Amino acid sequence: MAKKVFIAATGKDSGKTTTSLSLMHLASRKYDRVGFIKPLGPKLTTFNGLTVDKDAALMAGVFGLARDIEFMSPIAVYPGMTKEVLDGKISAAALLEKVCHAVAELEKRYDFLVIEGAGHSGVGSVLGMSNARLARAVGSPVMIISGGGIGNAIDAVSMNLAVFRQEGIDVKLILSNKLIPEKREANIHYMRQAFKGTGIAVDGGFNYSPILANPTLSRIEKILGCPLKGDLTEASRIVHHVQLGAASAQRVADLLEESSLLLVNSSRDELMVMLASLHHLPEYKEKIAGLVVAGLSPVSAITQKILDDSNIPYIRTEITNSEAFARITGDVSKITEEDTEKIALIRSLAETELDFDAIDALL
Repeated sequence: MAKKVFIAATGKDSGKTTTSLSLMHLASRKYDRVGFIKPLGPKLTTFNGLTVDKDAALMAGVFGLARDIEFMSPIAVYPGMTKEVLDGKISAAALLEKVCHAVAELEKRYDFLVIEGAGHSGVGSVLGMSNARLARAVGSPVMIISGGGIGNAIDAVSMNLAVFRQEGIDVKLILSNKLIPEKREANIHYMRQAFKGTGIAVDGGFNYSPILANPTLSRIEKILGCPLKGDLTEASRIVHHVQLGAASAQRVADLLEESSLLLVNSSRDELMVMLASLHHLPEYKEKIAGLVVAGLSPVSAITQKILDDSNIPYIRTEITNSEAFARITGDVSKITEEDTEKIALIRSLAETELDFDAIDALL
């Protein structure tokens, strides 16, 4: 029988996937066989010909678990599924049974099983499978991930704990995540004070990292729906800054910061030529992550040749600069298997910022 942990959270984008990936990495150093399941998958992709949740696909790819992908994402929530359950066309009880069967199969195959929930504790209630009910059905202890801060974090955890208590679930740990480094100890101290006497342990998760929050060039090509061109080996490079190339060419060069993505109007030939030329220089290659060439105006033939010859990574889109900027900055970056730089960083940070032995002992 595998040791299990259900990763819950106070809301979306709290760091569940980063934490799950970290636990998978750390557990694999202690246990021979470490598995993963995302019982309810609201964000879908195709993996080995199957429609599965993106997080399940990520873990299968990173940890070589493709053989068990059908059990790792038992319920892929497609558009309209909610109405079909409410209309009685799909049995909520049958869905829950499918999840329980998948967990039972994975428990036979692994020594340690990470179960990642979706959103806050009530997500999935409309399907009869809230995180709290799922945790009860599969008999797993729970750890709740909260955001950083004190007041808002305590309020959010308290509301989510109420749902788990209603289901009679044993919450073992509150992991305070995305902490500001200089406030880390104070945040953890006051979280412990707030939940003192509840029997729930409180510990710190990851410090907030702009690198983990920022998108890669591969992610940006998906956001814009246009292919990355130029040096495709740079697809996993993380973009730390997004800069509108609206000033003069010299001023744009002066304002460059580390790993910047430049949004350039397709009529700005002189700016594209300058950036393509600077990209050859080591000191500027560190600053220029790539370009987004935006707008309906065609790029001149000579400028296009210079861009292609320079091998600078770029994405060509017909939307405006401002629309591209809004899409990129409005996106919350999700980790994918191709984000090798981020995954390597997560593995490294996990070894210093998470106390796996303490978490394991609670289970």
